[in-house]
Amino acid sequence: MNQPSEHVVIGQLGAVYGVKGWLKIQSYTDDVEAIFDYHPWQIRKQGQVQEIQVEEWRRHNKGLIAKLVGVEDRDAAHLFTGADIVIAAEQLPELPEDEFYWRDLMGMTVVNTDGYNMGVVDQIMATASNDVMVVKANSNDAFGRSERLIPFIQSQYIQDVDKENKRIVVDWPSDF
Repeated sequence: MNQPSEHVVIGQLGAVYGVKGWLKIQSYTDDVEAIFDYHPWQIRKQGQVQEIQVEEWRRHNKGLIAKLVGVEDRDAAHLFTGADIVIAAEQLPELPEDEFYWRDLMGMTVVNTDGYNMGVVDQIMATASNDVMVVKANSNDAFGRSERLIPFIQSQYIQDVDKENKRIVVDWPSDF
């Protein structure tokens, strides 16, 4: 038997729009319209996953709205509000060697150029200037840190990302 595929959240179904079953769409893709390039969508709400097809979509003001196949009225659409839009991880495009999906960096061990184990990547935050890794420090951190915020700027602070060994080498002081 095949193992179930890992799912990646690419958006969320928002409020109902109109009376004919349309829903507002919140896209998490870089190009917001690219959310419609993925087929099929799977909708996850309260732990339940259901495959759906988009019948039609369009821009509306500064956002997106979509009509789902089989959803014909406001009441039916309301059942989908707040649901995550997920796809199988295999549907994501392959990235160049020096680019990474955030999900690939989660849980990687972070070591500085001096060999000090700084902890593991707990999350990544987007900021106006660059992404920032939140590194959860080891429980016995010699500098008493619980976490470190390290800018994810390749060739400046990020020296190497080894996907195979789940390790990131950073040029970052141990005590910062």
